Amino acid sequence: MSSDVEFSVHGGIGRITLNRPKARNALTTGMVLSIKEQLDAWDLDPAVRAVVVVGAGEHGLCAGGDVRDMQASAIRGDADVAEFFRAEYRMNARIHQFAKPYISIMDGLAMGGGIGVSAHGSVRIVTERSLLAMPEVTIGICTDVGSTWLLSRAPGQVGTYLALTGSTFGPGDAIYCGFADHFMPVADLANFVHRLETESIDSLIAELCAPAPASPLAGMHSWIDECFAFDTVAEILEALDASASPEANATADLIRTKSPSAVAVTLEAIRRTRFAESVEHVLEADFLVACYLMYQHDAIEGVRALIVDKDRNPKWQPPTNAGVTRSYIEAAFEPSIYGSLGLLG
Repeated sequence: MSSDVEFSVHGGIGRITLNRPKARNALTTGMVLSIKEQLDAWDLDPAVRAVVVVGAGEHGLCAGGDVRDMQASAIRGDADVAEFFRAEYRMNARIHQFAKPYISIMDGLAMGGGIGVSAHGSVRIVTERSLLAMPEVTIGICTDVGSTWLLSRAPGQVGTYLALTGSTFGPGDAIYCGFADHFMPVADLANFVHRLETESIDSLIAELCAPAPASPLAGMHSWIDECFAFDTVAEILEALDASASPEANATADLIRTKSPSAVAVTLEAIRRTRFAESVEHVLEADFLVACYLMYQHDAIEGVRALIVDKDRNPKWQPPTNAGVTRSYIEAAFEPSIYGSLGLLG
């Protein structure tokens, strides 16, 4: 069992604590394997009524996967990063399938892999400090961990907007977009977790949760729905440029700073997910795309520029969306040497 994640049971409540606070609780292969194994055991344990997941430290739940390790594996050309994705997505599926209440507390950061460990749960709580994102296009990869299932089902085209910009969003937006269910003030969290051992989840939610803050994204839906309705990045950028909304114009500039290859593949993933039958089907597709993109130039370069060297000046190849071919996009969804997750039998 990984020392970077802690498990305990008190009063019938299993507790998962992500415990890498200095790394913003970034996930490792050992952590996700341990979480899945523990959920397997707790699902069969009559002494465990529900599970709650929290993050240690001041930054929040989880800022994602350990992309430094992923990049190192991609540079070496070995299978370590593919095996991380395999273990992580199987854990995501296990959370989605968990038969008992799975309570995720998205206080602070919940980004990338942090979404995967929380948003597939059955009771999803945000606070005034919650800051969510699927920022993958910023480092040259695609939204994953089954998040396109949620993004493609968000109101209008808001999910497409979030996926192609990698923008952060707060508690009101999280509930509006279907990533969370309830808003609870930070001051009540400790009381909530303690009382779970003796009181019902529903009664505590009714007592301690409050109306969510307004969703800024809900107020932007008009131009978002209009500009992001297209199925190519070129058309979306053209619509954003032509919009009378200054926010739309600025969004076009923002998208142009992201990896063109990753943006194009992400849009394709969002559109394909509209027809997906289940979260498991989405995760199987995520595995193909992740294993494809992580070994490409832009992922290695994006992590270098944003995480390792931090010069924030990635040199994308190709440098613009016009250079991304249809064959490149389609290749991301083809079977790979790394096989499948085995979630579909």
